[in-house]
Amino acid sequence: MRAVVQRVKSSRVEVSGKVVSEIGFGLNVLVGICDGDTIDDIKYLKDKILNLRIFDEDDKMNKSLIDVGGELLIVSQFTLYGDCRKGRRPSFMRALGGEQSEKLYLEFVKQCAEVIGEVKTGEFGADMQVYIQNDGPVTLLLESKKDF
Repeated sequence: MRAVVQRVKSSRVEVSGKVVSEIGFGLNVLVGICDGDTIDDIKYLKDKILNLRIFDEDDKMNKSLIDVGGELLIVSQFTLYGDCRKGRRPSFMRALGGEQSEKLYLEFVKQCAEVIGEVKTGEFGADMQVYIQNDGPVTLLLESKKDF
């Protein structure tokens, strides 16, 4: 699993011009799932994201999402597994699709909610517009397989 984690002042997801989710202060997480991902990958990313000390205290990144009581918006994004090393069109061969991917995505959301309570989401498989007011900016890339 891969994730782009952004500390935000606010974020929202629209589908067909209608807001389906929005948060204030917290994290916007774009998550991609690849062939071979398991519950272990979900657990790793969940623990890492919820406990990342990327919120400021005394001008230092010293607090986690849990510590600050921030909100969480998770959006599925299969393009995180786009391979652009050859040619000019990304290959999405590693991205897991369909029902399997949705099942793992929903499990990831569920496990995060078990720790912090309510979690907002995008609409799986939809054409979404994601508005992100990045705070800092703070943006981090995470990978459960530690490929980078």
